[in-house]
Order: sequence, then structure tokens, then C-alpha cells
Amino acid sequence: MSQSDLFSVFGYVLPGLISTKVPSEAALAYAAERRQNIRDFVRTNPDYYITQFDDIGDNANFTPTLNIMAGILGPIWFGARGLWSWALPFLILEMLAFVQIFRGLFGDLAADAFTRITSIESTLDLRRQQLAAALESGSSKVDVYRRTVDALEAAIGGIREEAVALSEQGVTIALIGLTILLVSKGIQAIVANWALEARFSDWLSDRTIRSSLPISNIIFSSLFVVLIISAAVFHYSFPGQFVILSDFPTNPEYRLFSIAKVEAFFSFCVANGEVVFDFITYGIRLILDALELAFVTTPWIVIASLIVVLTWLTAGIRTAVWSGAFLSYMGLLGFWEKAMTTLALLGTAACLSIAIGIPLGMFCARRRRFYSFIQPIMDFMQTMPAFVFMIPVIAFFGTGKPAAVVTTMIFGGTPVVRLTVLGLRGVPDSVREAAISFGANKWYLLTRVDLPLASPSIRAGINQTIMLSLAMVVVASLIGAKGLGEDVLEALQYANVGQGILAGFAILFCAMILDRIVQGKRK
Repeated sequence: MSQSDLFSVFGYVLPGLISTKVPSEAALAYAAERRQNIRDFVRTNPDYYITQFDDIGDNANFTPTLNIMAGILGPIWFGARGLWSWALPFLILEMLAFVQIFRGLFGDLAADAFTRITSIESTLDLRRQQLAAALESGSSKVDVYRRTVDALEAAIGGIREEAVALSEQGVTIALIGLTILLVSKGIQAIVANWALEARFSDWLSDRTIRSSLPISNIIFSSLFVVLIISAAVFHYSFPGQFVILSDFPTNPEYRLFSIAKVEAFFSFCVANGEVVFDFITYGIRLILDALELAFVTTPWIVIASLIVVLTWLTAGIRTAVWSGAFLSYMGLLGFWEKAMTTLALLGTAACLSIAIGIPLGMFCARRRRFYSFIQPIMDFMQTMPAFVFMIPVIAFFGTGKPAAVVTTMIFGGTPVVRLTVLGLRGVPDSVREAAISFGANKWYLLTRVDLPLASPSIRAGINQTIMLSLAMVVVASLIGAKGLGEDVLEALQYANVGQGILAGFAILFCAMILDRIVQGKRK
């Protein structure tokens, strides 16, 4: 190779080699900015964390490092750094470890055993007295009392042996606790930097996340950890000596006062809201009577045909065949009239829930403050046991079908609101902006853009409302609702397994038919 060729080769190669070894100005600026960000984030011992974060960031997998302070302080360190998702599990582990250590070294391991012995001894004294009296009177129960006394004495002897064995296990229990503590400390020391680096990455994109080590975080974390561990140690190591740790300080007067206030409130509502409740009852009764007239009094062949055809149009021929089979099941077993009554009750509750829920969801979708206000109310409606909110419903509306409809609406009306809000908020902003740029008004934007794109979520909400309403059929029968729930309730009262199972299948088939009509697509 000639000299000119060598120079040409080096002219191409050397710049590449230099560029790979010497960082660019942008890389140097980024590295300097990263180091400064780490300093701002950790505040304490920044050089150490810069080195550790660089090692963790250079590896896509988990990189074990060692943080001595995290290992020593444990949950206090994690809590002070704002890593409570890590602090709480480690706090539980350390609490368990300290409880075992203190129980093994200072606790009365045989306290429960001696408490049982004391209880048995009181019974034993009574049986001995009975035995002595039987011996004096020559009663025929002498053998019975003697066997009872012998059994109690043997039980006490066994418990004493158990207590002695437990007392000798103190060192072992303490060692187990110490092992758990050391393992927990080691794990915390290894994962601490990795967890903190992940929080640092989140902090880079969201500066609202608290960084450094605020004094308030340190104090709160320390007090919280010390309080939890101390309470657990004293409670389990010295059982019965600290009553406040086992029995919540309360006063029966608080409960009586609260009951009186709640009853006074509902009495006031019933006395002053009679017109409102009568109006609501009249509206529910109007819809319910119309649906019962349509479902119950109409010839069964008309209703069955309409349901089968509707199922065919929405979900296809195969689902229509299954719907026909389900309807035949209800008719042949004598559930037809009660099934139609159930559908009327369900239809009234579902229609009212959907008619109220979808507009409410549309209103809440663009008004976050209002939705944050009603969200706790919906949580209350969905999580409160049905038997609890049935009490005020009965007080306001009495018993019967209107009260059952209201109860069903309370339990099953929230999903359609939630999923309507979710669907409308899920509409891409780019699509809405494109429609607005082409001159779409609010009505066109709602009817032609938002609702079509949110329709899968809205249909899911309607489906869930119908299913939850149907799940209240049996509960609603407790307050006077007729239908299939009445058969299930009767089966529960008289332990009639066959009737309950058959009526339950009828309710299931009603649910499946409605589900396919609402959610099914013709294939």
C-alpha cells in the first residue's frame, strides 16, 4: 500500500475513532445537567448518588448497590425519601422481627396458657364441689363428675407442659426475629438506590414530586415507624398489660347520640318531603305499570317472538336460537309470568338509571370539579351494602315495587355514569380539534364525534347497569318486589334447593339475553 493510500485510510478512520472516544459538547452538557439535577434531588451526599445513579442508569436490568444508611434506618429512610410504597412493606417486616425479638427476650410466652389454666381451674373447683356433694349424697352421677374432674386436671397438666415448652423457646423466637431483621435490612440496603433512582426519573418529568430530605418528612417518618413498631411490640410481648392497645377508647353515649341525630334527620325528611316522595313514587309506578302491562298481559308468543327477533338483529342467529331456548325454559317450568314481572321491574330501574346516568356522565365529562364532587357519592352508592340503604328507602317510599326500583337504581346506576365519563374523556383531542377547525358546533361535536367514539364505553356502562340491576332481584324481593327473586327467597326460607336453583337459572338466562341484546353484534 502506498503512502498516499495510508494517509487516506487514516483520514477516514481517525476522525471516527476520535469521535467515539471524545464526548460531544451536547453529551458533556447533558452529563453536567444530570449531575446538577441529582444534586438538587438528593441534597445529601450528592457525589455518592451521582456514581450510583450512573451505574444504575447504564444497565437496563436491576443493578444491586449498597446503601448503608438505608439498611440502618430502614423504613425511616424510605419514608423520609417519599418512597412509601417501599417503606410500608419493610415496616411490616421489621415490625414482625422486633415483635419476635422482644417476645423471645422479654415477653411472657406462657401468658395465654396460664390464662386458659385460670379459666379451667374455676370450672374445676365447681366440678370438685359437685363431686363432693355427690359423694355425700350417694348420687349416681359420682362417676360422671369424677371423669369430668379427671379430664379437667389432665387438660391443666397438658397446658402447663405447653407453657413450660413455650417458655423455653424464647431464645429461638428471638433468633428468628433477628434473622428476619437482618435479612430485611440487607434487602433494603440493596434496593434503596435503585428505588430512589426510579423516583428521580419520575421527578425529572414531574417536579411537583418532593425531593431531597425535608425535615417534616424525616420527623413524620420517624414518629410513624417508632409508633407502629412500639405499639406492636408492647401489645404482643406483654399481652393484657396495655388495654389501650387492644381496646379502642370509646363511649356508648357517642353511639346513642349519633343514632338519635340520624333518626331525627330522617324523621324530618319524611315529614317535610312527602310531596316529593309521592311524586317520585307516582312517576316510577307509571313506568312500572306500563312495562308490566306490556310484558305480562301481552300474549307470550308476541313477547317471545319480539325478544328472539331483537336478539337476532343485534347479536346474530346463533344467539337468537339460544334466546329462544332460554325463553322456552322459563315458559315450560312455569316462570314466564314472574320472569316478565322481573323484566318489568328491571326495565324500569335500568331505564331510569340510563336516562339519568348518560346525561349526567356527559355533563361531568367536561367538568372535572363537579365530577370530583359526585364521585364520593357514587362510591357510597356502589359500596354501601344494599341492606343498609334499603332502610331509608323504606322510610321514604314504604315497601313495594317503587321502593324496590329505587333500591335497584341506587345500587346499579353508577356504572353508566362512570363509563360515560371515561368514554368521553377518552376521545382524542386531535380528533375534536380537527372537527372544530372544520366548523363543527358543540351539538355536532357531541353527536357526531364524542358520542360515536365513546359508544363502546357507554354500551359497557349500560350493560353493567343492567347486570347490577338484575343482581338486585333477590334483594328487592325482601321489600315487596315480585318476580323470580320471590321464588329464590322462598327457597332460602324453606331450604328448597330445587326451586332455588331453577329460579336462579331463570334469572341467569334473563341476564344473558339482555347482555347479548345490549353488547352483542350481529355476525
